[in-house]
Amino acid sequence: MSEATTVSGPLNGIRILDLTHVWAGPLATRLLSDLGAEVVKVERDLGRGPSVATIEPIAGWIGGEPGAEPWNNNAAFVKLARNAKSLSLDLKHAQGRALFLRLVAVADVVIENFSARAMPSMDLGYSVLQAHNPALIYVTMPGYGASGPYKDWVAFGPTVEPMTGLTQVLGYSAAEPRNSAIALMDPIAGTTAATGLLEALRKRQETGLGGCVELSLHECGVSFNGPWLIDQQLGATAEPVGNEHPEMAPHGLYACLSRGKEDDADWIAIACQSDAAWRGLVQLIGTELDADWDIVQRRTATRRIDAAISAWTQALDKDAAAAQLQQAGVAAGPVASAPDMLSEAQAQARGFFASYERHNTPIPGNPIQMQGLSQEQWTPCPPLGAHSQSVLMDWLGLAKHETAALLADGIIAERPSV
Repeated sequence: MSEATTVSGPLNGIRILDLTHVWAGPLATRLLSDLGAEVVKVERDLGRGPSVATIEPIAGWIGGEPGAEPWNNNAAFVKLARNAKSLSLDLKHAQGRALFLRLVAVADVVIENFSARAMPSMDLGYSVLQAHNPALIYVTMPGYGASGPYKDWVAFGPTVEPMTGLTQVLGYSAAEPRNSAIALMDPIAGTTAATGLLEALRKRQETGLGGCVELSLHECGVSFNGPWLIDQQLGATAEPVGNEHPEMAPHGLYACLSRGKEDDADWIAIACQSDAAWRGLVQLIGTELDADWDIVQRRTATRRIDAAISAWTQALDKDAAAAQLQQAGVAAGPVASAPDMLSEAQAQARGFFASYERHNTPIPGNPIQMQGLSQEQWTPCPPLGAHSQSVLMDWLGLAKHETAALLADGIIAERPSV
């Protein structure tokens, strides 16, 4: 294990070779780097994604424009690669592959989220890596797992999601199934991978041996399935209910006083979680509705109740409405846009968003707060290949002239070659 990394934390000394891409895998390694692990992203020399210089990335560019080095300005990548080191290494070259295996021999973890066939096709499957380092923990997270009839299927969050059962209860009717369209399976799988790795590290402390941690986006999503799955197994019918809730009424989103945006109202989410909350709501909004209605009666009068709530919320700013509802014992919260989230009092007070990247761009922090962790030690996403030579010198003891020769031969890189 290496010396303590720049970021202090419980994972200091853990070396991770990170081959992940897109969202699920990079989120896992960002969580681990926040906890002090030394994460080395092993990248291709072509840049952070195919044609990144000419195609607008999903999350846009840091600073709003691609700039002189677009491969370093992909906002989604920048967001997920803080605290990491970047080693641009050609794994398809024999010498590059040999260097990677030497790194494996002194690493604690290799993590990737390729398809199930990718690493074996390069003769870098778990059995090969294990032979070079019996204490290695290998984390693999293909879309449908490493076995089964779907193992070679291409997987993305929005295509995996409908197979988890979640789509069954999204939307406003069974005739109009919805997809969340936010690749929800990716962050679920990313946090699951981080958890699995921590368990494997603890097990290694007991046995001295590494192991393989395998998970799939698909099964991670199914494991987060809600109570509707159990309901259906017990004979009930699970159907989309829009913004309503099977055990709360009223429950939904209500328009508030606009803050001047053209043709766009602000909104508040309200969940009346109990009879006591219902009484508090009725007293607050001053309606003629019956404060003694139980949930069955409230469901029957849904349209009337929604109209009364809407009449009240439309005269109020969403933050003021939420504050009054909470004071009355009703669960409520303002619906936040991205700018709202950055400026809201709660986020400001807790210092959750950290602005240390180029262009002073606020990046979400780590939701884990514990003694010994500090955002002040974080480092920005590194430029592509920024540590190609230093990692080889630090981990493998190579001399400067040796890494310079590797750079000259194109085995490693410090910027895209095309």
